[in-house]
Amino acid sequence: MKKSGAILSTVFVLLVAVAALAFTWTHQDEDRFLSYRVNPQKHELKLYWKGDRNSNFGSIQNLKLWLENNKRKVVFAMNAGMYKPDGSPQGLYIENKKTLAPLDTLSGNGNFYLKPNGVFYLTTTNTAVVCNTASFKDSGDIKYATQSGPMLVIGGQIHPSFKAGSANLNIRNGVGILPTGEVVFVISKVPVNFYDFAAYFKNIGCKNALYLDGFVSRAYLPEKNWMQTDGSFGVMIGVTEPE
Repeated sequence: MKKSGAILSTVFVLLVAVAALAFTWTHQDEDRFLSYRVNPQKHELKLYWKGDRNSNFGSIQNLKLWLENNKRKVVFAMNAGMYKPDGSPQGLYIENKKTLAPLDTLSGNGNFYLKPNGVFYLTTTNTAVVCNTASFKDSGDIKYATQSGPMLVIGGQIHPSFKAGSANLNIRNGVGILPTGEVVFVISKVPVNFYDFAAYFKNIGCKNALYLDGFVSRAYLPEKNWMQTDGSFGVMIGVTEPE
């Protein structure tokens, strides 16, 4: 009895230690990252670039005002990928099944071209996908898509170019797909390196996740009292509901 009691006590202590460690990690993540999960089957998730006058929305505030004028309440908004100096998308952009910017399969410098890069897209059946650029194919059923890079998580593994402990710190935002099919959008509250940012997506269960942009990134999530409405962007993400 004494031996079994000692074993039970040891197991209990270990369980308490693991729970305490998980609690610490969770709170550290809350301090570093803001996340928003959405089921695209139940909520209206769209990509936005230009308004009625064929000019870029630019800021989250401009997008928010435009949507409110169209009787839509913004639940969540975030910049949705890299863009050229004129505000046009860098790489693929599809809106309402129309390809407004082509897929970029070239090589080059900068984060966008750190291969593999990838595409976040939403089908006509509201299924959300993140895939690498090489495997992307439009069979006519893609409603929205934005290309960016690099991939953060690929098949459940962190991008091989990322280094733990890297001193390359920056504000970052990205998107991943959870095992439930929900989409998770994340922005760092503080500068982080690529490895830690990718690890966050991996640790919450994303098999694939895509980097969207860096220090310019902004997010609007009033339910968590996070209301950044400035910025000067190309494509943006918006989740809305009727007013």
